[in-house]
Amino acid sequence: MSDARAENVERDVRNGGDLVVETLAALGAKTVFGIPGQHALGLFDALSRSELHFVSSRVENNSAFAADGYARATNEVGVLFLSTGPGALTSLAGLQEAYATGVPMIVIASQIPLDGLGARRKGMLHQLDDQKASAANVTKSQRLIQHASGIPSAIQDAWTEAVSSPQGPVWIEIPQNVLLDPVMVPQVEDALAEPFDNPPRVELVREAVRWLAESKRPVIVAGGGTRRGHAEAQLRSIAEKLRAPVVCSPGGNGAFPWTHPLSLQSWVEDRHVTEVLEEADVLVVVGSSLGEVTSNYFTLEPRGRIIQIDAEPRVLESNRPALGIRADAGQALEAIDTALTPELLSGHDSDWSGESPESVVAATLAKVMVRLDSQDLAKERQFMADIRAAVPDDMQTFWDMTISAYWGWSCWDARSGQFHSAQGAGGLGYGFPAAIGGAVGLSVQGKNSRVLAVSGDGSSMYSIAELATARQHNVPVTWLIVDDGGYGILREYMVGAFGKATHTELSRPDFVKLAESFGVPAKRVEVGEVRQALVEAFASEGPNVVVVETLLQMFAPTHL
Repeated sequence: MSDARAENVERDVRNGGDLVVETLAALGAKTVFGIPGQHALGLFDALSRSELHFVSSRVENNSAFAADGYARATNEVGVLFLSTGPGALTSLAGLQEAYATGVPMIVIASQIPLDGLGARRKGMLHQLDDQKASAANVTKSQRLIQHASGIPSAIQDAWTEAVSSPQGPVWIEIPQNVLLDPVMVPQVEDALAEPFDNPPRVELVREAVRWLAESKRPVIVAGGGTRRGHAEAQLRSIAEKLRAPVVCSPGGNGAFPWTHPLSLQSWVEDRHVTEVLEEADVLVVVGSSLGEVTSNYFTLEPRGRIIQIDAEPRVLESNRPALGIRADAGQALEAIDTALTPELLSGHDSDWSGESPESVVAATLAKVMVRLDSQDLAKERQFMADIRAAVPDDMQTFWDMTISAYWGWSCWDARSGQFHSAQGAGGLGYGFPAAIGGAVGLSVQGKNSRVLAVSGDGSSMYSIAELATARQHNVPVTWLIVDDGGYGILREYMVGAFGKATHTELSRPDFVKLAESFGVPAKRVEVGEVRQALVEAFASEGPNVVVVETLLQMFAPTHL
């Protein structure tokens, strides 16, 4: 066959779907999550001509969680392919988590043919009046591509938006005919998507530095934006220059060394820690809204001035008046750190009623331990300690909205691994599919890919079908299911509020037999055996499940 004839054959099979996968690959994508659909067939057929690795989930919401977990574990963009209508809508709860937490994702959703959009004259399967409007609350922006020639630029623009702070998912939908029709557009050879610069304003940095240089009792709250902005080194430098205690929010867990003398760890739901924040004359809040959890359920009443740094302008001063600095956390903290010179801080001194900041931190953590000692929580504390002891320092962990995760928000030492939970939006079912995505991403990067997912029996049923995904792709994920017979945290809330729980108890399967029916090894252990069971599971190949039947209780934070 002549070269000209070969070129014609190649051109005949290329369509809009090819432009999608070619652009994604040029931008650096390696893996795609999703489920095929009728209007997306052109998109999925193009995958057969691409080097992109596809991971097929069983429920679209779990595909979204998996793309989210991939992005968090790898610091890359998660990519999600969705079918029209029900498939697109089913993903929205997962996208809400990514949007609330600032996870960069590209969402490609199919659409009915262009000539039927908005008309309802065809009564087509899956048709919605305005599909992209459904995604408006859970994505940064939404695009409808009407011509194949616009696909590369639209995806490149969306990628740029997704990785620009505040990061988040971006929605693109492409009609069926645009995906299927042959194209004259040449093969995509390169694409560039650099994040927009998001530096702090000079005058705001100058004012913040002045406040900090004059402060006597500075304290720092490190939220999730600190991690997203890769600002850990700058955070530590500023804290040590100012001798400022640092507490991490659940989303910021891991941003500051757990055992550092200035670390209040992540006990934001403890009244003793809240009191230290209230005592600060300058409270620096980085990448956090001081929302429900971080403010200890809005009991926090700061008496000093607040400096709030966040890339999302809607977050600034949303809960407290502050010197609001709209900027990427990494860029803002780097500017502040540079400006806090030894000469400027030569007269800086602490005034914690005669105590050093390090002593205040040590005394506060001791009070936290005394409070826990008084609440008969030995089983819960040992359980979390056993999980921590079993998990290698660099292992990534993914936690569902379960009592174990609520403990983890406060007591988990992330070390060099990362702690990921669904704390942004709080939907159930996050842990296992996100862990699948994380493990897949780490494998692609050639890193230690074994990850841990932790769920309750209630939340695990949201994602139980993904056992098939884990088995099909032989994903190295260990799933710890803590079975307490119901929605444990809701049971505890209702008993606390009303003296009894209503409709929180659940009939559930034999999780061991169910996992084994998928071809996934599983074992049931006693609560005191969890450490050894996890160590053994981590040494195995592919997916596995550990089930612990126990009733855990939450600690009381001693609200005033």
